[in-house]
Amino acid sequence: MPIIQVGNVLLSPDILTEMFCCDLDACHGICCVEGDAGAPVTIDEVAEIENVVDSVWSDLSAAAQAVIDRQGVAYNDRDGDLVTSIVGTKDCVFTCYEGGCCLCALEKAYRAGHIRYCKPISCALYPIREKKLALGYVGLNYDRWDVCRDAVALGQKRGVRVYQFLKEPLIRRFGEEWYSQLVLTAEELIEK
Repeated sequence: MPIIQVGNVLLSPDILTEMFCCDLDACHGICCVEGDAGAPVTIDEVAEIENVVDSVWSDLSAAAQAVIDRQGVAYNDRDGDLVTSIVGTKDCVFTCYEGGCCLCALEKAYRAGHIRYCKPISCALYPIREKKLALGYVGLNYDRWDVCRDAVALGQKRGVRVYQFLKEPLIRRFGEEWYSQLVLTAEELIEK
C-alpha cells in the first residue's frame, strides 16, 4: 500500500488501518522503562521540561534526581539525537511508580493541573514515530514493539485504530484542521 500524504506529512498506511489502544492495566507502562535511550525531545521541549522539573521533583526517584543533577533532563544519545535522560540503561528519569504501574511524572502533574506542559510529543504520539524529511516534510511510521501487544489486542477488541487512539497528540502536533483531513483520508482508505 502506498504512503499516505496529508499536508506536508507522509504517513505509513498502517497508522490508518491498524488497531491500537494502550492497556496500562496489562503492560504497566513498560514503554517508560524499556529501550536503549530516552524519549526523543526538541530543544524547545527541553526548555519546557526545565521550567517544570521542580514541580515534579518529589515524584522522581533519588537515582533520577541524581542523573538530572549530573547531566540535566536530556542528553545526546549515541546517534546524536537529543533524548530525555535515563537512569542506568532503562528508566526515563521522569518515570514514577504508582500502584505497580510506571507513569510519567510530567503527565501526572499536568493531569492534576499542577503544570501546563504535558510530556514530550514523541511520548504522546507513541506508537507513532516521527522523522524530519527533506523540504519541510515529516514522516510518520507505526512502530511495532512486542511490549505493546496488549495495546494491539485492546485496540482490536474496541475497534480503535492507531490514528483514533492518538487523536489528541496528533492534534497537539499538527492541528485540528490537519487531523480532520487525516480522518477523511482514513475513511476513504478504509472504504476501499
